[in-house]
Amino acid sequence: MKDLCLIDNSAGLSDVPGFELAGVSCDVRNKGDDRLDLALIFSHSPCKAVGVFTLNKVKAAPVRLCEKYLRTGGEIKGIIANSGNANACTGKEGMENASAMAKETALACGVEQENILVCSTGRIGEQLPMDKIKAGILSAVQQKNSSDEQSLKAANAILTSDTYSKTVTVQVSCNGKKYTVAGMAKGAGMIEPNMATMLAFLATDLDVSTEILDKVLRKGIKGSFNAITIDGDMSTNDTVVLLANGDSGQLVEDDPKSELYQKFEAAVEMVCQSLAEKIVSDGEKITKVVELNVSGAASPADAEKVARAIGNSLLVKSSWYGEDPNWGRLAHAAGYAGADLIEEKLDISYNEIPALVGGMPRPEYKTKWKEIVRAKRFTISLNLNIGGDTFRLLATDLTEGYVNFNKSE
Repeated sequence: MKDLCLIDNSAGLSDVPGFELAGVSCDVRNKGDDRLDLALIFSHSPCKAVGVFTLNKVKAAPVRLCEKYLRTGGEIKGIIANSGNANACTGKEGMENASAMAKETALACGVEQENILVCSTGRIGEQLPMDKIKAGILSAVQQKNSSDEQSLKAANAILTSDTYSKTVTVQVSCNGKKYTVAGMAKGAGMIEPNMATMLAFLATDLDVSTEILDKVLRKGIKGSFNAITIDGDMSTNDTVVLLANGDSGQLVEDDPKSELYQKFEAAVEMVCQSLAEKIVSDGEKITKVVELNVSGAASPADAEKVARAIGNSLLVKSSWYGEDPNWGRLAHAAGYAGADLIEEKLDISYNEIPALVGGMPRPEYKTKWKEIVRAKRFTISLNLNIGGDTFRLLATDLTEGYVNFNKSE
C-alpha cells in the first residue's frame, strides 16, 4: 500500500515512540552462562492491548495470566518475558510464579500488577528459578531505555532454538504525519497454528481502541502466523500481543473505510507477515522454504485442508529435503485432505512449470522441476478447478538434522 515503508531487520520496538526495552541475562536455563534470557517492554503511557493465544488445551501459566489480565479491559504498561523455561505444566506453583513475575516488574516500574503481561518460552514441566528471575527483573528495569541496543537485546532475550532475532518496522504516512507499527518475535520449532511455539510483540504509537486492535490483529495473523507450518506441532505458550500507547496523539477512528484505519490495518498485516516469514525461514535445521498456493477450491476450508495436508506430510517434506520433485506425493496428500477434489480436474505446478494438468502428468518438464526444487525457496501451486477459494501456506522440508536436534533436550 502507498505510504507504507517496511524496514526489515530494524531495531524493532524501540522505533515506536514512548517505548523502552531491555534484554538481560539471569541464567534461566541454569547453565551458568551469560545468554540473554529476560526481556522487558515498557511504555511511558498506558496502552490499549489485545492478545491472541494458543488453542492448545494445555496452556502455560503465563498464557492463562495474560488472558485474565486482558479480559478485564485494563490498560497495559509493559511485558516481561523469559526464554529457557516455558512455565507450562507447572500447576499452582507455576501460576504463582507467573503472577510473581508481574508483581515484581510492576513494583520495580511503579505500576499495578495487572498492568504487566507475562510471557515465557522454553522447556515444559520445570519450575522457574524465581530468585534469578527476580534479580533479572530488577536489572532489566534499571537498564531499560529507548535505544536500538536495548531493543535488539530484548529481541534476542526471547529466543530459544532460533538462530537469529526477528524484528521489523513499518512507517505509516498519512495526512502529512508519520506513525509507526513495529514488532519482534521468536519461533523456530513446534510451528503449526494456532499459532506456533512463538512469541510476537507488536506496538504502535497510534491511539486505537481495543475493539479495533482486536479486529486488526486477528485479520493480520490469519494470513501470517496462522498460515505457517514447520513440524505440525502446536505449543503451550503461543502468544501474540499488540500494544497501542497513543503517543502520537492520533486516534484511529472506527471506520474501516477511513484512510488511517486502512493504513494501520495494512501495516499490522505487513509486520505479521514479515515476522511469520522470518520464523519459517529459521525453522529448526531446515534447508527449504516452500510456498504452497491452493486455488480453485470449493470453500476456504477446503483450500486450507489441502495446503495443510501437503505442508505437514512427512513424505512430502522428506522429498523436498531430498530435492525430489515427487508430485505424486502432493497429489496423494491432497486426495486424503478431506476436501472436495476431482482427480481429472487437478493441476499441479512447480513455480509455473506444470507437473499435472487435468489429472494427467507432464513428464516432459521433469528436468525443470528438478532445477526448481534445488532452490532454497520455491512455490508449488495446486488448482482444484472446482470453485474460487484459495489458501497460501508457508512450509518447510524435514531433515535428519531436525530429528537429531529434537531427539533429546
